Amino acid sequence: MTALLRRAARNTLAAAALPIALLALWWVFTADSDSYYLPPLSDILASVDDVWLHSGRLRTDVLPSLLRLLAGFTLAVLLGVGVGVAIGSSRRLRAFCEPVLEFLRAIPPPVLVPVLMLFAGIGNTMKVLVIVSGCVWPILLNTVEGVRAVDQVLLDTARCYGVRGPARLWHLIIRSASPQIVTGMRQGLSIGIILMVISEMFAASNGLGFSIIQFQRTFAVTEMWTGILLLGLLGFLLATAMRVFERRALNWYLGLRQTQRGGDR
Repeated sequence: MTALLRRAARNTLAAAALPIALLALWWVFTADSDSYYLPPLSDILASVDDVWLHSGRLRTDVLPSLLRLLAGFTLAVLLGVGVGVAIGSSRRLRAFCEPVLEFLRAIPPPVLVPVLMLFAGIGNTMKVLVIVSGCVWPILLNTVEGVRAVDQVLLDTARCYGVRGPARLWHLIIRSASPQIVTGMRQGLSIGIILMVISEMFAASNGLGFSIIQFQRTFAVTEMWTGILLLGLLGFLLATAMRVFERRALNWYLGLRQTQRGGDR
């Protein structure tokens, strides 16, 4: 347990070293700044309490953004994995769907915001759908490739032993494709954070993106920078949470790779 805690602390420090160094450089180079558009970092950090903590914006703006991101990302995972497994398991279905998938994937999700506003309104449904429209593609495509790469020997062995249905799907196909599925989830999460902010800049009444654009429109530049820093912090925390999930979900795979590397030496 002690060795595990030491390793976790070492990994955390390694991940935080570059952001801390960049913040230190920002602090030094803007310490004497008199630019209205680039205030000193010390002024920006001093405003965080009043702008986000004491004003209740964490509850009224940040929390709704995170809930929309969670809803959109969850739907994208369910849709991407479900459709990806179906397409990856069937050569005919893959050949039939591939042109349409390539066409839809090439459409930038922000372009869909006006279209989704026409069909879903300007509420939370539109914002969640915008997140889904961008998150789903890396998850779906990585799932398709992961399912296609399942070892044929394992498939034949499972067939010989009568492993079929849900057991074959869960224990063989999804488990074998899980490294690429998780890779798609990690990519989709990054896209989802971007789309969360973009969707809240259109006809919104709350959210982190809404607050940042309101600060910009009212020339509250220092407050705008606090929102940008908070968004970066949330992205870092979500990426860290995804990394922890990846290690737990792929513990068997990471252990297998480590064993193989040890055997090659």
